[in-house]
Amino acid sequence: MATTNAVTVADVPADVTRDDKYYRTDGNLVLRAENTLFRDKKHYVTSNRGESWQEFTVPNPPAFSSNPLSFHSDKNKAGYVLYQGMDCRRNPLGWGQICDDVTYYTKDNFATTKELLKDTSRCQFAHSTKEFKHEAPVDMIYCVAFGRDSRLLSDSHLFQSTDFFDKDRMIVDFDVGEKNARGVVALGISSKFAVAALKSPTTGEMTLFVTTDTKAWAQAKFPHASNSKLREDGYTIVESTTHSLAVDVLLHTNAAVGNLFVSNSNGTYFVESLQDTNRNDNGFVDFENLVGVEGVGIANVVANARDVEGGRAAKALRSVITFDDGSSWQPLAPPKDPSCTGAECSLHLYSVTNPHNFGRIFSSTAPGFVMGVGSVGSRLQPYDQCDTFLSTDAGLSWKRVHEGAHKYEFGDKGAVLLIVDDEKPTDVLRYSFDSGATWKDLKLDYPVRAKVLTTLPDSTSQQFILIGQMDRAKVKDRKPYVAISLDFAPSRSRQCTQSDMETWRARSMKGKECLMGHKQWYTRKKPDADCYVGGKFDDPVEHEDRCDCSDEDYECDYNYVRSGDNCVPMGPEPIPPNSCNAEKHQEMYMGSSGWRLIPGNTCKPGSNPKDAKKEKPCSQAELPEGSVSHQTFEFDSLVVQHAFFKNSKTILVRLEDGIVWQSSNEGFTWQQMEGKWLGFYMHPYSNDRGYLIGAERKMMYTTNQGRNWVAFTAPAPPNTMRIPVLAFHPKRNDWLIWTGAYGCPGKDCHARSWYTTNNGRDWDSIDTYVRTCSWARDKDLKIDEELILCESYRDKKGSQEHFRPDNNPLQFIAGGNFYAKPQKIFENIVGFAKFSEYLIVAQLPQNANGLALQVSLDGRTFAAGLFPPNMRLENHAYTILESSTDAVFLLLTRNDMEQVEWGNIMKSNSNGTYYTVSAEYVNRNHAGYVDFEKLIGVDGIALINVVSNAKSAGIDKRKEIQTRITHNDGGSWKALTPPVKDSLGQEYPCKDVKCSLQLHGFTERPDVRATYSSPSVVGLLMAVGNVGDKLAGYTDSDTFLSRDGGFTWEEIRKDAHLWEFGDSGSVLVLANDEAPTDRVVYSLNEGQTWKEYQFTTNDKMRVKSIVTISSDTSRRFILLGHYSRQPNHDVAVHLDFSQVTKRQCHMDTDNPGKDDFELWSPSEEREERCLFGKRVLFHRRIRDRNCYVGNSLLAPNITETCACTPADFECEFNHIRENGECVLVAGASPLPNDDSCPGNDEFWWERTAYRKIPHSECDGGNRPDRGVQHRCPGPSSHGAFFWIFISFIIISCTVFAAYYFYERSMYGPGAIRLPDSNSFRESGPLSTLASVPWFLIGVAGIAWNWVRSIQLPFAVDNTFRSSRRRGYRHVPVDEDAQVLRFEDEE
Repeated sequence: MATTNAVTVADVPADVTRDDKYYRTDGNLVLRAENTLFRDKKHYVTSNRGESWQEFTVPNPPAFSSNPLSFHSDKNKAGYVLYQGMDCRRNPLGWGQICDDVTYYTKDNFATTKELLKDTSRCQFAHSTKEFKHEAPVDMIYCVAFGRDSRLLSDSHLFQSTDFFDKDRMIVDFDVGEKNARGVVALGISSKFAVAALKSPTTGEMTLFVTTDTKAWAQAKFPHASNSKLREDGYTIVESTTHSLAVDVLLHTNAAVGNLFVSNSNGTYFVESLQDTNRNDNGFVDFENLVGVEGVGIANVVANARDVEGGRAAKALRSVITFDDGSSWQPLAPPKDPSCTGAECSLHLYSVTNPHNFGRIFSSTAPGFVMGVGSVGSRLQPYDQCDTFLSTDAGLSWKRVHEGAHKYEFGDKGAVLLIVDDEKPTDVLRYSFDSGATWKDLKLDYPVRAKVLTTLPDSTSQQFILIGQMDRAKVKDRKPYVAISLDFAPSRSRQCTQSDMETWRARSMKGKECLMGHKQWYTRKKPDADCYVGGKFDDPVEHEDRCDCSDEDYECDYNYVRSGDNCVPMGPEPIPPNSCNAEKHQEMYMGSSGWRLIPGNTCKPGSNPKDAKKEKPCSQAELPEGSVSHQTFEFDSLVVQHAFFKNSKTILVRLEDGIVWQSSNEGFTWQQMEGKWLGFYMHPYSNDRGYLIGAERKMMYTTNQGRNWVAFTAPAPPNTMRIPVLAFHPKRNDWLIWTGAYGCPGKDCHARSWYTTNNGRDWDSIDTYVRTCSWARDKDLKIDEELILCESYRDKKGSQEHFRPDNNPLQFIAGGNFYAKPQKIFENIVGFAKFSEYLIVAQLPQNANGLALQVSLDGRTFAAGLFPPNMRLENHAYTILESSTDAVFLLLTRNDMEQVEWGNIMKSNSNGTYYTVSAEYVNRNHAGYVDFEKLIGVDGIALINVVSNAKSAGIDKRKEIQTRITHNDGGSWKALTPPVKDSLGQEYPCKDVKCSLQLHGFTERPDVRATYSSPSVVGLLMAVGNVGDKLAGYTDSDTFLSRDGGFTWEEIRKDAHLWEFGDSGSVLVLANDEAPTDRVVYSLNEGQTWKEYQFTTNDKMRVKSIVTISSDTSRRFILLGHYSRQPNHDVAVHLDFSQVTKRQCHMDTDNPGKDDFELWSPSEEREERCLFGKRVLFHRRIRDRNCYVGNSLLAPNITETCACTPADFECEFNHIRENGECVLVAGASPLPNDDSCPGNDEFWWERTAYRKIPHSECDGGNRPDRGVQHRCPGPSSHGAFFWIFISFIIISCTVFAAYYFYERSMYGPGAIRLPDSNSFRESGPLSTLASVPWFLIGVAGIAWNWVRSIQLPFAVDNTFRSSRRRGYRHVPVDEDAQVLRFEDEE
């Protein structure tokens, strides 16, 4: 019979109140932290499991942290404790306090305490967990702290010390350099992994670095990295195993829904394990591994995540279980229930986010025993409608043990199961000695409302404690809570022997028995054995049976990456010395197979293990330093499309025959994709996602840059009407719009659009007879996320292919709530464009001869775009060019005669409504593309080509082209200064004032990704052109380079060449573009000297393009082209310059004269010292330094704001520049004055002929845009004291609110949430910096080549227009009025 004993007073120090908090460890230390802030520094410690207590004091009260203590994992150092306190002092301004976190340490359980480090946000022993095994010194400590007196994010580092920061103090550089190891906001140690979180001081993006040995740190790579970038408060390191790290990432900002990712063995590469995991606002995740059973875990997912995210429904939770460490998941098998049938019928359990007891939720060390409170059906029911369930086989099968929700505990290693009602007061407990087969009642003296049911954490005891609340009638001395001791030891007198035990095998599901190379089994009491197990504090002994090795037991070796089912090398393989010795005629070496056995895996290798060394040709080996190498791969057809995943080494190539090839190592090796494909998309807002478009409804997608591809079905075949097939959402990467063909071929053939919010698992219809549909939201156009915009035909019948604007006009429809409420905004439109912060609609008003331009900044309110009176849109087309400097650039076509097209570049004010002339006679081609290109990375610099013979060109059908450049964002243009001598040292024959440098522009490029400039090296440009009074033919041109943003130029090679930038300009590669060649020329000093490298000896190659990763930071390139002997078969030549030098450039901003970088400013060559009202200095490698840049470059430094000068102003609306002055256009009227006083300004000024360039940040100085000054009415009448008082009130309220939130939430900086009670989050505000695009901005659409068998949407002959440049949008006015779109792929 079990015994009970009730007490109402606990034997603890007398002054410890029921509101105090305790922090426990296995070392039996208890810290008391009072709820009253700053009140007490006195705490208590016990070292004998609570039998006695000793008082101790600390210099400061505990910091706002859910866990201010860090303990040492070595039992011999049980007295080693780190304590994080809060040092507060009075604010010198006279109100409030200023507090800093200070960490202290003790080696003797707080008998003595010493200061460790100030300005810390988290300190932790490197030896914090038993699983984190490494060879670091036993006293090594990590601290997240500020390195200087400032509290700037850029000064926050991870420090380490081996002597408690006495003399040893080192910044952890994460193997990326100390200057890049800034912005550390969190540190955590989970299982065998130490994880640090860094927040970029410039972009606000979060990065995780992981180590398993305290020596080598590696950046964690997430397949979702751009889906919803890691951000503070957005990720939780959940319970992890010894062979993988698990991280749950908040992907839906409007709801607590995440995705679970698991890593490889060293925590660096993550794969998506489970979508739509349930989280709460504190970051806790419904996920828990079962104790003692490797690979088995239970999680809850949000079945209706999309509806929850949109605020349309409460969460519907479903439980799933994994038996293979997250590789696959399945519903929990329900107990037999005749009322629940069907595929959706399963068991669902309450989990971590709604705990109903202390300790673990489901399991203990009792082998195989799992309990939970939940319901059977399609979703989890409310708690008071749930029952209590038990599994004795680690979750394989379940049975209902009692109706209603109960608290439960395991004792005597599973030999005792105990439950108590958790819905209402009760005087009965139920227990089982036979694994839940039968249950008996245990009567209490009086009913209690159960609050806590607990036992020893290892579940080896037969004693339990029930804490409950008594009925008011039973309460004495105002002590309503009672602790009841339950002892089941007297109920069974015989201890179990070997014959009473059974063997229980973990993970007994078919196909899942082996994990990490072995099977697990335990011995446990037979259900019908009448005995007790005993062995208090002794964990069950785990046994293992080794399995034969299988594919699951291997992972990619070092320097290899996963690509589908293969591991491919990242580049040439390092080899041992004396291998591939040319003198010994060694042509082969033994290298890695690409696989390695997962560390810790115990499987038995067979006769041919997967990680066995393989013989390889020496051409695949890494060459000595100073060498250039290449690999050649021949395709069976012509390349018609190619693109890298952004910020990735993976490239896709599609051939003319529909075959797609993939390389995960920048073209070093290639793998063929299964099937044939019409084309592919790269997700423009998610670097990791790509989509293959097949015939009919066949599609595939990847969310991890091609490492894995998943097949799915589109709602309809892709359309053949040159309409974009896919449209992407800038924030919700799972939200897609598909426009397919419906009823085709046939008399009712038309385009129909669908949308999905779960990446193609489900599709919902949007509209029929559309020309395009897209999400209204753009990166900077921050409007309703669920708003969909469509160009929809008015009459929805007949064949859409035969529609004309005069018989079936297009309408502009905006539909909120995923088009559930469509609303016609404009009738008879030509098209719309959304880019940056602008939404522009081109309309053909009734009875009008030209276009009307409607502009919106919010998607709701539109204003007409106004042009000077002599440049209306009548009978003209326009091409939207760019908008990265707070103004819209567009080309207004003035002459559309074939072969002699040209127009005027118009520039808008900041809201896109008023347009003025920036440049006249600008060259364009028949397709609407324009010779206009901005310098990447430097605002305000752009190049154009103008038609110098515009008046006579229409007669002889021949253009004469000249090049112009602007350094003030189109405010003024001038010719390019030619170099004095050519690349051979000879003077140019053209010497008069008409001679300048002329460059071939965008309209002539077969591959538009070959831009003049690069995002990785600011100010460097390359181009093909000539010195003369007009542009010569392409084959009569030479190759030029500028290092200063186009101010000065030098000829670097004779003849026209293709070019590409590598490693931030440390490698420049050229290939002859006039004839087949067998070599490239390259420069390591930005064109001062050039070397040749021969890559073929059998036949010369006609190089069509040179490609590298989109950021131009790699030293590897791919030449695409064909051999002269095989013009119908393309070839890819991988060029590797990574061995040219192994020394990385050093940057030291504190000693700029002693590193490998220099500061350069665009103002060095300008007459004006400032650009856009500021002087900017950029870091770049010194030209002749023999080093590679890698990731050592810093962001530009803005040093000062400048006074306004004439360069900061442009002509106002209806004004043009004549002889350097802005004058009113003849017959035009100036804009009326604006006396609205925005922002409560004190004064307003009358308009003049000038306006300030919107992007300029100048302050003061000469202001020609201001006429007569007038005082604004209103707030300016208040005196200084009034505003000081108002400011004080606002600041006080803000500080109070922040302090209240800080205290109540117990959030503070510096911790990663681990799978314990830590609800800790970084308290700083989230910051998001939108990246500034470096290409011409346009609208969505795909840029495919025409395919002979099917006409793909928005195909462009012989080119794939994407990557660095967004396409133009060209709107012609004719009977077929169509809009030219190109895919917005950055």
